[in-house]
Amino acid sequence: MRFVAPRNSRGIFIGNVSKLARKWKQASVKKSRGVVKNSVPISFIHSAAVAAFLFVAPCVAQSHAVQTAATPAKTASFRTVQDETGRSVRIPVPVQRIVSLAPSMTESIYALGMDNLLVGDTDYCDYPPAAMTKHKVGGAINPSLEEIAALKPDVVLLTKGLNRLETVQSLEHLGIAAYATDPHTIDEIRSSVRRLAEVLGNPAAGDALNNKLLQRETSLQQTLRNIPLTRALFVVWSEPLISVGKHTFIADALLHAGAISIVESTQDWPQMSLEEMVRLQPDVLVFASNHSEAVTRDMETLAKRPGWSELNAVKQRKFAVVSDAVNRPAPRLLAAVEDLARQLHPEAFADKVVNHKPAAPRDKN
Repeated sequence: MRFVAPRNSRGIFIGNVSKLARKWKQASVKKSRGVVKNSVPISFIHSAAVAAFLFVAPCVAQSHAVQTAATPAKTASFRTVQDETGRSVRIPVPVQRIVSLAPSMTESIYALGMDNLLVGDTDYCDYPPAAMTKHKVGGAINPSLEEIAALKPDVVLLTKGLNRLETVQSLEHLGIAAYATDPHTIDEIRSSVRRLAEVLGNPAAGDALNNKLLQRETSLQQTLRNIPLTRALFVVWSEPLISVGKHTFIADALLHAGAISIVESTQDWPQMSLEEMVRLQPDVLVFASNHSEAVTRDMETLAKRPGWSELNAVKQRKFAVVSDAVNRPAPRLLAAVEDLARQLHPEAFADKVVNHKPAAPRDKN
């Protein structure tokens, strides 16, 4: 094998090596003839060794440099997924840092057991209580893009029904992946959370949670299978009167609880006239609140207002109160549905042992 010295030493180093080799040969010949006094001195051997090292070292270094340049640097891995609004989103693999811009998304992350990846959420993400300890990035409508970017998230989670398109566009401009959901029924909520788990790299967690929720949903429907639907008015706001449209997840939640909304509007949050409310005459009013005693006081106030006082449900104080969980398209919604079903149809649960305290529709007459 022939070695070639670096260009700036070509012809010099090779000549010196040839001269050293001739001296090494002459010394060997003289030694074989018994002329020991002319044997190669130790200093000559040392010089030859040094020369060889000086030749080989630059070649090895040069070879290593070429090999390094030829080996591509390790780059981050990505996958492209489609979110529930039809957008293509480029997600890093693996996902290690998540920011949630919706309380429902935060709840879903905790329900999946992936809260260790959650590095930030909004001021309104209050469930479970541990969510309140996460770094806050502002509100859902106008979050701080600076705070979000500082957290270096792999992906930001949003919902179409709550967050603004401008927020998504701003995140895209910053090069931050934004994944949005848009469920409208309980079944879609289950599939949405299951898909979310897959996108985040933990499909097993999604499958397990989906199976658990499906089992509870099936059991509830079996319990209510022979129960006629109760006509209900879900009151989002009383003045002005705002309810829920027929294509919302809350309307679907009412159905799963054995009720049907009297509102036929295709708008998500339609405003109703008092005249229309009186004409439709719901059997029961449904309120979302974590403080049922406050709703009881509100009912006494409504009974004195024009229009409301003409409702049979108000006269008979027939109303149900469910937790704020019913307002969030997250796994906890099913617990609110189960609670509402017990309030609306206590007779269907009479033979069941439950851990919930009985809470039938209030009727003080």
